[in-house]
Formats: sequence, structure tokens, C-alpha cells
Amino acid sequence: MAADEKSQAKMEQAKGKVKEAAGRTVGNERLTAEGRAEKAKGDARQAKEKTKDAFKH
Repeated sequence: MAADEKSQAKMEQAKGKVKEAAGRTVGNERLTAEGRAEKAKGDARQAKEKTKDAFKH
């Protein structure tokens, strides 16, 4: 389960980066903001998983 959560976090971060870059390229602030939000969600999920790993060992 943890590996699945980690890969999902990486996927969210990557999708967020792509959306943010696309939004900047076309000048769409909403898309840029969505990308930032998705990237932040992935960052938070990754931080949660790292915290869980730290307490396991």
C-alpha cells in the first residue's frame, strides 16, 4: 500500500508540473493555479508517506 501511495504522490506532482507549465505557456491563470494545487497535494502526500516511513524504522 505504501508504494502505491508514493507512486500516486509522484504522479500528482508530475501532473501538477505539467498543468502549471501548460497554463503559463497559454496564459491561463486557472490552469496554472490548478497545477500548483495538484503539485502541492502531491507534495503533502509524499511528506505524509515519508513521516510514516520514519516512524516505522
